[in-house]
Amino acid sequence: MIYTDPIYWSINIEEPVILDLIQSPTLQRLKGIDQAWYFEPHFPDSKHTRFEHSLGVYLLLKRYGASIEEQISWLIHDVSHGTFSHCLDYVFDEGSQKEQNHQDNIFEEFIKKTNIPDILRKHWFDVDYIIDDKNFPLKETILPDLCADRIDYSFRTMIYYDKQPIENVHYFLNHLKAIDKKWIFNDFESAKRYAEVFHKNNDVFYSGIQSAIMHKSVGSCLKHAWNMWYLTMDDFYSIDQQVLDKITSHIETDAQLSIYWERMNNKIPCKNDPDNYEFHVFCKSRLVDPLFIDGNGIKRVSDVDIEWKTIIQTAPKYKEYFLKFEK
Repeated sequence: MIYTDPIYWSINIEEPVILDLIQSPTLQRLKGIDQAWYFEPHFPDSKHTRFEHSLGVYLLLKRYGASIEEQISWLIHDVSHGTFSHCLDYVFDEGSQKEQNHQDNIFEEFIKKTNIPDILRKHWFDVDYIIDDKNFPLKETILPDLCADRIDYSFRTMIYYDKQPIENVHYFLNHLKAIDKKWIFNDFESAKRYAEVFHKNNDVFYSGIQSAIMHKSVGSCLKHAWNMWYLTMDDFYSIDQQVLDKITSHIETDAQLSIYWERMNNKIPCKNDPDNYEFHVFCKSRLVDPLFIDGNGIKRVSDVDIEWKTIIQTAPKYKEYFLKFEK
């Protein structure tokens, strides 16, 4: 199977287990889930899917020689995402706003209800081993370290939201290595440049004010529709368009839903004012402190750059906003 990716170009995928997983309904559903929640009304011309990202991380790990088990583990890592991705943290699991980890909390239970375990067993892979992140250090690490997830979604942020040329992404790919199960840049310059790009992406896209507005407005709309029985729990694990279709069928008869819909689609102004607000909202904040090769050793950007060390040490784990919509 020839798969074409905007970052990694065309690649021939031949492994039978990978092909079966890609073609499974569980992975195919991710084609209907926005990678960045509901960004299009808030950051136009930016939409791409969880499927694209999942294949992207698989291709990244394949490029750097990760084991087939690690490639599989990352290919399926996002299957527990519901509609509008992290917006569900603002629907029925509001306590996870600061970490945006609802899909992680349900991952093991969710995946065992899908056809993925049968596919893995068919190809003689241990399901419990595959879904245990501790077995795959390139895949998942704690901030401020790099992991395959952060690398791939940061690259897609660069080309989809920040509209950077693909050459800028390939610059980082060409300076990135996987050594002793760690992601390491081959010099300080590329590591610092990547850290700065990630920082900008975080402040503008991942945890900026517009993202806070998007999270809260989408979450409020979905939660109201759920409380009114327009949506069921199963709808949250379908695809975005199915949920949108159900919501829009009730807009003309539900005035409150209509307001939520306009907010969700960025048609009602909103401001951040801690002295006059309706909603106290949190957004997970992400900063990285990449490793790089320095002579015969390995250092972090913060080991060399005092300013960056201060930023890393003082950066909050989440940002908070005080939102008030005009109506």
